[in-house]
Amino acid sequence: MAKQSRNPRPTSPSTPPAASGRPATGRPATGAAAAPASTGAAAAPASTAAAARRTRPTPASALRAPRSPRSPLERYRGAIIGLVVAAVVLAGGAFVFLGATAPTYACATVLAPTAAPSPAANATPHLGQVTRDLGRAHAETGARVTYEYCPPTSGSHYNAARLGPIATRFYGADDRTEPQGWVHNLEHGQMSVLYRCPEGCGETAQAALRTLQQQLPASPLCAFPASASVVVTRFDDMPTPYAAVVWGRVLFLDSLDDAAIATFSQQSADRGPEPQCQDAVPGASPTAAPPATPAPAATPAP
Repeated sequence: MAKQSRNPRPTSPSTPPAASGRPATGRPATGAAAAPASTGAAAAPASTAAAARRTRPTPASALRAPRSPRSPLERYRGAIIGLVVAAVVLAGGAFVFLGATAPTYACATVLAPTAAPSPAANATPHLGQVTRDLGRAHAETGARVTYEYCPPTSGSHYNAARLGPIATRFYGADDRTEPQGWVHNLEHGQMSVLYRCPEGCGETAQAALRTLQQQLPASPLCAFPASASVVVTRFDDMPTPYAAVVWGRVLFLDSLDDAAIATFSQQSADRGPEPQCQDAVPGASPTAAPPATPAPAATPAP
């Protein structure tokens, strides 16, 4: 008698995984069984994009080396340059200022007053003292001149418009003049009245000096008014607070004496080395005095 099979259940043919789309167990495929689903045309674009992302070039900015800390000189370079420029400007301004305010003359000595000689009987004393002639050379404009004595009554002087001779007027305490200018006025026969500070720089003294320049009598030989023939200016390098000067002569005064200055002008003005009665306007060419008429020849006695 034939033996029966131990497994009486018939075996049904298994469905291939490819036909059903899932494994026979009914669970999602894992491992190697899932590989066919992750390959093929659909997976190719994703892998290409991932590769492209991995191979994208890094920006150049990301490749730069980190900046090193700036030095103090670099951080404050603008401020330092500004300070240097300001210092140069200030130095240049100081140089110009000092050059403009520094005196362009020097005095070897300050002239000392001397006693006037006794006049002859019944004679009017000739005011002032005679000084040594220092010449009459023309100095270059701006050149420094050293005078043998001060205040000078002669010597080198400027010969340029508005610099020498200077305008005949009153010059206040802060109005700068140089002897190189008004010495040229003396050469033309004009008179300069000088004052020093502090005595002549007060408000009352300045007013008196201004009035003096307007009220002095006309010059003795040419009859020029004081406004056209007298300079009143500050000059500190002298032994007395006031002085009147003409070419070759000076009158020192301890106080402003209008009468003495007027007498000094009548005695000594209009007698400069250039021809008398020259045009008194500063900077104009002098007008020579007409030649003297020759005296007739002497006739022998019969």
